[in-house]
Amino acid sequence: MADGWSTDTGEAVYRSRDAIKNLKIKVRIEKVTSTAALSQHLHQQVLHQQESGVIELDTFTQARSVGDDEEELVVSWQEKLFSQYEVDLFHSESVCQTPLERQYRTEILAMEGRAKRNLRIFTYTDFDRYTIWEGHSQSVVKTDGSRPTFLAERMANVRHRRQDRRPVDSSISKSKMITWEPSEEFVKTSHVVNTPVQTMHIMADLGPPGKLAQESECLLCTIRADSNGVVTIKPDFNKGKEPYRVEAGEERREVWRLTLENVSSDINTEEKEREQRMYTDLYTRHRDYLNSLVGQDFEMPPPGILRLLVNGEIVSAQGFEYNDLYIHYFIELPNNWSSLPQQSLSGVTQTCRTRTVGKDDVAYFSFPFTFEAFYRKEDESEESLPQWPVLYFKVLSLDFWQRYRTEGYGYLVFPATPGKHTLSCPSWRPLQTGTVSELRRFFIGGSPELEDGSYVRVPSTFKGERLSRFGFRTKTTGSVTFTLHCLQHARAFVDASMLKRRRQSVLDQLGGFSQQGAVYNVLEAFQRARRRMNEARENLPKDLITTSGPINSESSA
Repeated sequence: MADGWSTDTGEAVYRSRDAIKNLKIKVRIEKVTSTAALSQHLHQQVLHQQESGVIELDTFTQARSVGDDEEELVVSWQEKLFSQYEVDLFHSESVCQTPLERQYRTEILAMEGRAKRNLRIFTYTDFDRYTIWEGHSQSVVKTDGSRPTFLAERMANVRHRRQDRRPVDSSISKSKMITWEPSEEFVKTSHVVNTPVQTMHIMADLGPPGKLAQESECLLCTIRADSNGVVTIKPDFNKGKEPYRVEAGEERREVWRLTLENVSSDINTEEKEREQRMYTDLYTRHRDYLNSLVGQDFEMPPPGILRLLVNGEIVSAQGFEYNDLYIHYFIELPNNWSSLPQQSLSGVTQTCRTRTVGKDDVAYFSFPFTFEAFYRKEDESEESLPQWPVLYFKVLSLDFWQRYRTEGYGYLVFPATPGKHTLSCPSWRPLQTGTVSELRRFFIGGSPELEDGSYVRVPSTFKGERLSRFGFRTKTTGSVTFTLHCLQHARAFVDASMLKRRRQSVLDQLGGFSQQGAVYNVLEAFQRARRRMNEARENLPKDLITTSGPINSESSA
């Protein structure tokens, strides 16, 4: 008996760029029970008698059966090796009903009079009846009156999809491939995964010598290969490990060793280089095909349009009172800005628990969002500077009873310069005085809220002269960190003729460089100062204006 066995009989998956037809496996089986030991003893006895020159006939007859206890064979992919049962079966012409069976009969008759390669080891290829129904018989529990389901029948023939493939009807337009009213049969057929797979089984007849039959067949190895170069082998090659244990015979008293080894020949250098050139040529053609679909011209917005793309991330929130935070946000577009109809201008993050980092409780969201907008300038005068989109956010917390509390409001103005920006935006929340309001907030989750989220900043709908918040009590809460990757795209940025002329419009001055961004910031600060000077001038007495003279903002600038 063997001292150790390999117990890992699970399947192994390999990916190969070589053709599967080059696969070769060396299979070795050897009996390790007491019968094998007796045969080995008889073999030694025959050798001893050969040395003395006398060989008894009975002993020689017994010694001829030594080869029945072990066999080693190299099996190629989809190589058909007939068992003794198949040889006896296909000798009868009446049982050969299919063209494949008649072909097998012809091959068996042609082998008569020649030495047979195999004795116990044989194979079932992808076209044999055993291979077709093997998966079906193992996956379906057969009981009295049981019937395979539709899915089980379809999955049993998955590997033969290449035989059932139907040509596509060229009369159907590719733009009308969607079936809006599918039938029940269409739904059943279309929801079965049919990946073309070829299967091969390496079997062994482990019956007593001279009594090989179908009842003593044993599955040694299963190999599956699909069209993507994925090869699945169960069990895996031994690779220096102990052999596998195979039990056979009545009450499984016969024990055999099984060894599997990959003996496929390595590809030579010339063929490897030729194959590499073929793949390189294939990838080059595929790249050229994709380039022809995309084109060489870069997508450009219409003249006079600034395209803003923002890939943002809500990184974290810190400094808030309660745990289980989540954030509502929406984006407001000022005048002359627009977005695509399918563009989402609002969103909600996931609920996130906080963790202590230093002295603060931080909730890490890592919530990504994408924003795209277009700016069309109607007035080309220098006084009309563009207002950038604003992101308003609201931080809320969720308690044990799934009730929410308002933790803070804040806003973020998208940067006017392209590139990466990391911004930390503070927030506040409305405060209602009194102990009752705090108890209500703690126990039932109620807290004051803003009817208009843009009230955090000056609302775009406000048309008055001044916005008073006198008497409105607030409390400073935590902050939210954003990471923004901003891209600006306009035809004026790359137009050579526009770069040679003096940039007269504000849109041309937003060329995507930090210096131009600084110019924009200076102009915006100048406009604010100018408005304050004009307001102060209106509030001055008229006699003071007459005495001192008018304030000339242009000369001051």
